[in-house]
Amino acid sequence: MTTISVELSTPADDAAIRNLVRREPVPGRITIGYEREPEFSIGCSVTGDDVRILVARAGPGGPVVGVACRSTRKLFVNGCERRLGYLGQLRLDQAFRGRWIVSRGFEALRRLHDSDPLPAYVASIIEGNREAAGVLVDKPRRRFPGFRRTADFCTFAIEVRRGKPAQPCGARISAASADQLPEIAKFLRTHGASRQFFPVWTEESLQKLTGFGLRIEDLRLARRSGRIVGVIGLWDQSAYKQTVVRAYSGWLKAAAPFYNGCAPWLGRPVLPRPGEKLRGAYAAFICIADDDPAVFAALLRDLHDAAAGRGFDYLLAGLDARDPLAPVAGAYPHVLYPSRLYLVEWPDGGRLYEQLDERPAYLDIATL
Repeated sequence: MTTISVELSTPADDAAIRNLVRREPVPGRITIGYEREPEFSIGCSVTGDDVRILVARAGPGGPVVGVACRSTRKLFVNGCERRLGYLGQLRLDQAFRGRWIVSRGFEALRRLHDSDPLPAYVASIIEGNREAAGVLVDKPRRRFPGFRRTADFCTFAIEVRRGKPAQPCGARISAASADQLPEIAKFLRTHGASRQFFPVWTEESLQKLTGFGLRIEDLRLARRSGRIVGVIGLWDQSAYKQTVVRAYSGWLKAAAPFYNGCAPWLGRPVLPRPGEKLRGAYAAFICIADDDPAVFAALLRDLHDAAAGRGFDYLLAGLDARDPLAPVAGAYPHVLYPSRLYLVEWPDGGRLYEQLDERPAYLDIATL
């Protein structure tokens, strides 16, 4: 049996990691390849702080056959700031899949946890990824951390068409500027606390993201009587994160060719063919005072038109299925990409899951 070792990656591993994620897409209703060109670690940098990338090797100094990412974030939990972890980017070479390699990975993650203990970690699993759900959730080993389901999460791949009429909401919509970042950060902290796991944004952390493709002028603000009542942002990450459709399943597989044949006549974007990249941008930083659906509708319409002007085919927005704002996004023609959010705790942890109240979750999909 090949000996598997798990250790922190080095820059020399980058090409092998990118090759692994390229050839191992994530299964689901739509099988998606989350590629990370030209450098895997750039995409991990937006997931949080203190990013650690683990690789599994087949034998001492052998090829990379698995990867996972651990980072830390300040998030709101029950309205209070808490430092939690994020687990993501899990990929395994198909020839080496099984609980034993996952066990080695969790042993390494446990060592990282013991050196920097956290109350819990946030993770997501795409609906339809039965293998991951089976190993991590349904039949985990005794020493695995517990994956506790906290939300059914909806990623709306909203079809971007030509510009649409503005949505009236009694607020003025405008692009942000750098001098407004302190006010924006304060608004996000004040109103983001109404969601579980909303990031604790600061002026400095927002400014840092300009090095990862975020343009301050692509943040949109809604104001009433001069005060911010809503924020949303268009974030193009295609320079370092690429989404490639590998396959469709179920009714989408049968309907895609027919739909693509009709799309040009209907003025709608075609679905990417297997092997093609999804030309999309993220609707990030979704935060609306008092969950006002009219304000969200106006901001989303403005962002939709900005995406159309930039030549994107899809605008990707992620919301908890329970979120009162979700029907606004769902009203657009879209492809739904469902997943589940989990709070991950080690057996000897503080049982944070049991303390969660009923507020909906928010995980900014642009930071996954």
